[in-house]
Amino acid sequence: MVPRPLDLDGVLAFVRVVDLGSFTRAAEALDTSQAAISLRLKRLEDRLGARLLDRTPRHVATTRKGELFLSAARRLLEAHESALSEIAGDVPARLCLGISDHIAGPNLPALLRRLGLDTAGLITEVRIVPSRDLASAFEAPGEGGYDAVLLRTEEMPERGGTVLAQERLGWFAAPDFPAPPPGEPLRLAGLSGPCNVRAAAARTLDAAGLPWTEVFVGGGVLAVGAAVTAGLAIAALAPSTVPPGAVEVGARLGLPELPLTWIVLRSRHLTGRPAEALRTLAAAYRGPGGR
Repeated sequence: MVPRPLDLDGVLAFVRVVDLGSFTRAAEALDTSQAAISLRLKRLEDRLGARLLDRTPRHVATTRKGELFLSAARRLLEAHESALSEIAGDVPARLCLGISDHIAGPNLPALLRRLGLDTAGLITEVRIVPSRDLASAFEAPGEGGYDAVLLRTEEMPERGGTVLAQERLGWFAAPDFPAPPPGEPLRLAGLSGPCNVRAAAARTLDAAGLPWTEVFVGGGVLAVGAAVTAGLAIAALAPSTVPPGAVEVGARLGLPELPLTWIVLRSRHLTGRPAEALRTLAAAYRGPGGR
């Protein structure tokens, strides 16, 4: 007897739960309910005769059998996408996405790969741009513009966007970064050009009457992160964009609290693969304070 084939909806649900670390986020990415995701997973586990995930209210992890099945599940989904693309013979859809430099962070390449945005049927163009430029560029008419943008803002939008997460900026530096001697300015690193985060750091220090000087100007957050981990300066960063090895030093150095920020998604009306990919990416960025 030929074994009954696996349900691709269940396989996709399993992969999305693993990648996003949450049944809720997986449901958002797949435009369904959490209950539906749970049912798909149960049917898949029953079909395989093995438990794939360990689940608690706050934690999801693959079991040993789940980890073994994961790579095969990814290959199965990739083959399915490739087969659909071959038979349709259509030109791949395109998604032009703008992401604020203060959102992208060092894990963006791994995130894009893990979420399958390189699969058949979709060409994803990602541009890393300061939030101020993204906001105006998204409004600009004409061809070649952004299909969607991810912005970081200090004000929760009343309209014109979906709030994905809320984060408070922090003061990050190398673990052994020294406190400045009395009367000496704090050494800062920041982005070049107009930057909302840079401006917020300057306003906060000025309001507290603390002297500061900019000793490193980077063309991107990765460059700023390199200066931070090298011990050259301290930087105002969102926790999700902090480079490995950097730590929050605000309390140790007696620095004032930085403001809250919001990650906001603005998008045009999308359908098909671009809409699916954007839902998945939005779910990956959704966190506390999202709505």
